[in-house]
Amino acid sequence: MRRMTRSARRRFSREIESLVDGVALGESGPLAIHAYDFPAGGKWADDVIPGKVGAFDRQTGEPAWLSPCEVGYGRGFGAGFAASGDLVVVGPTQSGHAMVRMSGVNGELLGVEHVPEFDEALVDPDLTVCVCPGQVLALDTNDMSPVWSFKLAGARFHTAVRAGSVYLVAFSKKPSRDQGLAAIDAATGRAVATLFEPRPGTFYGIAAADERFVLPVDSLEASLPMEMARELALARLTETQDDDLAGLDDDLGGEPGPGLVCYAVDDASRPAWFRELPAGEEEPTLRIDSGKLYAARGTALTVFDLVTGRELGQAIVPGLDEAIAWDVRSGAFLVAEENRISVFELPD
Repeated sequence: MRRMTRSARRRFSREIESLVDGVALGESGPLAIHAYDFPAGGKWADDVIPGKVGAFDRQTGEPAWLSPCEVGYGRGFGAGFAASGDLVVVGPTQSGHAMVRMSGVNGELLGVEHVPEFDEALVDPDLTVCVCPGQVLALDTNDMSPVWSFKLAGARFHTAVRAGSVYLVAFSKKPSRDQGLAAIDAATGRAVATLFEPRPGTFYGIAAADERFVLPVDSLEASLPMEMARELALARLTETQDDDLAGLDDDLGGEPGPGLVCYAVDDASRPAWFRELPAGEEEPTLRIDSGKLYAARGTALTVFDLVTGRELGQAIVPGLDEAIAWDVRSGAFLVAEENRISVFELPD
């Protein structure tokens, strides 16, 4: 049976003259965007287009400040707020990749430290992690000093997420393109465990928090252990029969489809829970906040309990299907389109 889906309530929307390419949203305080102006004719002398950063009140959308930023538009990007409240942006500059710290109050430039070239970065209040091809580098978010570096013989690193006290890092080893998943101690940078040996597919789209991680999969049945796959097939058959008796058409149907699989970091041998998703062309994008998993597909947002996998509700979020970036923190749901940012309040 189809559920009643409500629309998220828009707190505010604000048009942005420049092109937004990244956002930062903390537990409290302002939200920040990184943007750039596309050069006329699409030509620029360097590999990096100059960037700018703006901060806005998370309740009203009123601008707090706007400032040029050393980090521009190019390969690799990350942004977030330090424990001190300062804004930290990492990415390409005219002289290589760098970590830039700016005052969260007025945008004043407080420091710049150069870092190795990277593909993506995570900025947490305590640590900033740069995923470089040959290493994972952690820096102190507040003073920008190096903390640790993790390397694995013959490995190339692809993506990383934080799951409480560990970082989960996807890696591959030449000549294979298969990817594995390793857990790294967040405090020391030492290897904790290899959760998955290299296997076909990638770990892009992974979300993690509170010692758990969730993977979006194209075929849920093929991603589960045999006994769980049987449970899924039986539940699908029962649901289809019930819908036939009721004369209803269910989104899930009886065919294998996409889904979400959740694992505990300390036991990745068996999923903690799994959920089937309706068939569709859009790949789900995931975020976790305050014990809830948010799964976005098009304009539809579904919320799950991270511990049990129980569905908590659904909402339609205007502009989510056109989002360049989105995030959720402490009840604020931020959607950034190319020339607009919006904050929504989700229904309970």
